[in-house]
Amino acid sequence: MTHQAFNWNQGYASQRSPVFARNIVSTSHPLAAQAGLRILAQGGNAVDAAIATAAAMTLVEPCSNGLGSDAFAILWDGKELHGLNASGNAPQAWTPEYFHRKYGADSKSLPKRGWDAVTVPGAVAGWVAMSERFGKLPFADLMAPAIEIAERGYAVPVIVQSKWAMAAAVSDLTSQPGFAEAFLPRGGAPAVGELFKFPQAARSLKLIAETRGQAFYQGEIAAAVEAFAKQTGGSMTAADFAAYKPEWVKPIAQDYAGHTLHEIPPNGQGIAALMALGILKHFDLASLPVDSTTSQHLQIEAMKLAFADVYRYVSDPVSMTLSSEQMLDPAYLAERAKLIDMGRAQDFKAGNPVKGGTIYLTTADESGMMVSFIQSNYMGFGSGLVVPGYGVSLQNRGHCFTLEEGHANQVAPGKRPFHTIIPAFLTKDGQPVMSYGVMGGNMQPQGHMQTLVRMLDYGQNPQAACDAPRWRFNEGLSINVEASMRPDTIDGLRALGHQIGDIHDSYQDFGAGQFIWRLGNPSEEGYVAASDPRRDGAAVGY
Repeated sequence: MTHQAFNWNQGYASQRSPVFARNIVSTSHPLAAQAGLRILAQGGNAVDAAIATAAAMTLVEPCSNGLGSDAFAILWDGKELHGLNASGNAPQAWTPEYFHRKYGADSKSLPKRGWDAVTVPGAVAGWVAMSERFGKLPFADLMAPAIEIAERGYAVPVIVQSKWAMAAAVSDLTSQPGFAEAFLPRGGAPAVGELFKFPQAARSLKLIAETRGQAFYQGEIAAAVEAFAKQTGGSMTAADFAAYKPEWVKPIAQDYAGHTLHEIPPNGQGIAALMALGILKHFDLASLPVDSTTSQHLQIEAMKLAFADVYRYVSDPVSMTLSSEQMLDPAYLAERAKLIDMGRAQDFKAGNPVKGGTIYLTTADESGMMVSFIQSNYMGFGSGLVVPGYGVSLQNRGHCFTLEEGHANQVAPGKRPFHTIIPAFLTKDGQPVMSYGVMGGNMQPQGHMQTLVRMLDYGQNPQAACDAPRWRFNEGLSINVEASMRPDTIDGLRALGHQIGDIHDSYQDFGAGQFIWRLGNPSEEGYVAASDPRRDGAAVGY
């Protein structure tokens, strides 16, 4: 494999250096990264390590994910790519009429918190599916590090504590049944360095380990969820859990700069990154200075064009009026590219392509297996609901549905909502190059695009591309930029009409990435990995 000609001078302020090893785990908490490395050292492969890391992450970063999360993965098994959609379905009770009766006939959206925001969580089923198809070690072994963390506890780190403390000030979250008991020991968020134990989650993890997930979907935990819902006003049933199955899918792709970026197809927003890159192909980005106003403006405008279509058309594929192929049609993206004005920012609307959406982790082993994996409760601590006695904190993905009549993402029984969490994978000439992701709401496809442009167009190494300042498009002409961005670039963007405001979503902020880039033969040269300094995490390897 030919090596990318990276510049190994960092160029940006950072707490991190690239990590080189033949077996690597990179995620946003060091204990979870070590859990995956422990499994690799025991003879497990990258899939085993990813599952162990994911299970540990439900404990050490509970503000971002839990046992009631959804998940997605793209993995290279040594020969080909596989995609896994482990996002959950709406309960059978969820019709538009159900919500209009409860919240009024003119309601347009679903609640942010509580039972009417919870779809069936898919992460645990995703772990099991990956283990059964590609794992080497017994599934129970993969839960052991997480069980130990839940029982013995861990000292809460700096950035997780700051997210936790912010959540503890949100009344519609802290008032949800089970939340305070689980996550507000002694009446508030734990302090930095304070020991946090979660024995209820250990109980569930043991049941999941013993039954390979069956207790979660068809046994004791599912029954507990139904009982809790009945007691506290929810419509979720054990039958909704029992009906759930994750889906293996074929990733969708876009060629860019001699490489191919792969994303999970809808109901996720990964297609936004592919569309933006398909638009950027029509400009000579590499000829522009990397941190210049013009380079950043082009990327922002391409991303805005992509989001205009994604927010209009993307939903569960069963109700989409367009296919991914239509949205990625090269002729259509070429027409969209012509709409970009180099001299001003614009508020783009959806086009018409018809002719005739957290924690992220990545693992790689010396056999060549690579895993790009993401799981999330969506907003901080998800719905706020925590199943008593079992420590299952439930996501609030149902909030992503709409009640708008005729919209592709209108709520319906058994339907999957629009999703923000997306893993990414890069190949070249059909061979694996990089597994990566950037978590954080709608920042994810934006982060995928920005960091990839830095690596492929500008030769920045993965850690430098991760450290570099980012922008974030919100809506209309509104963007946010990181304080570390060059002042002349910020002034230049403002002069073009970009409305640069203070960021109001301090939980999602500018995302947090993890990257593993293959250097050559995995058993010889191995990989180089990066971990985002915006989180508490680490890339570790041997």
